[in-house]
Amino acid sequence: MKTFLNPPQIGANALPVKAKIVCVIALFFLASFLRAQLVLEPPSETFYKKELTIARKVNGYIPIREADVIWAKRVYRKIDLREKFNQSLYYPDVPTLSNKSLFDVIKQGILAKEIYAFDNPVFDTEYKTKMSQEDLENLFFPKDSTQVEDPYQPGTFVVMGSINELTSTNIKAWWVKEDWFFNKQSGTMEVRINGLCPLKEKLDPTTGEVLGYMPLFWVYFPQCQPILAKTEVYNTKNYVQRISYDDLFRKRMFSSTIFKDSNVYDRSINSYASGVDALLEAERIKEDIFNMEHDMWHL
Repeated sequence: MKTFLNPPQIGANALPVKAKIVCVIALFFLASFLRAQLVLEPPSETFYKKELTIARKVNGYIPIREADVIWAKRVYRKIDLREKFNQSLYYPDVPTLSNKSLFDVIKQGILAKEIYAFDNPVFDTEYKTKMSQEDLENLFFPKDSTQVEDPYQPGTFVVMGSINELTSTNIKAWWVKEDWFFNKQSGTMEVRINGLCPLKEKLDPTTGEVLGYMPLFWVYFPQCQPILAKTEVYNTKNYVQRISYDDLFRKRMFSSTIFKDSNVYDRSINSYASGVDALLEAERIKEDIFNMEHDMWHL
């Protein structure tokens, strides 16, 4: 009787081990894939990640020696946000992730205690009186109270409190304090902005007629630059190629009118001129600064 032996099965015991390893690896990648599908990416406004403006740093001014400044004049300008050229400073009415008005940027910096606000802007332009936290809350979030008839008790009136937040829609103009000087070292006329002041519309409580503008506070511009350098300004020519607020002021991309310059009387133009005469006086001051730069070469 012949006995047939089964041929040896090489690796019969090792095959299940390899299969288990392959299954474990496949399950690992499958779990990773499913986990990646479950963890959704946060929604983004753009199809690319914005990094340039957020990571931007302030390009500081070159230090100037007192001996290099051989002529200087302080000038006060008014930026009217109703002008079309200045709409990038006014809009949007409600801040978004990608765009904020200049007032919203300054306001957030003040509330975050990254910028100091200085009181009495009309008579104090030297940053002497720093506004307290209570003053800032009363300015940005003024409380008001009105009498309202109680619906459950007709004829009875109750006092209802409300908060009227100061928003960018209330700001219609800005004051800019800047210094023009002739740098002997470079032989050029230069300008450096020193401070900003928002102006709020004053309305008649009965008629709603605009009575004028009320300055709110001064902020020191070099202190604002780190925040302004990281905040984009809407570009009407190209949506993606935006500049920062710091670039806007450095490149003088705003329209303004001179209303005061350094003088012995410390008076503004509207104290001795009005209407067309005030505009002509502002142009004269601008021409004097322009001519001074050319006349320096003939002294």
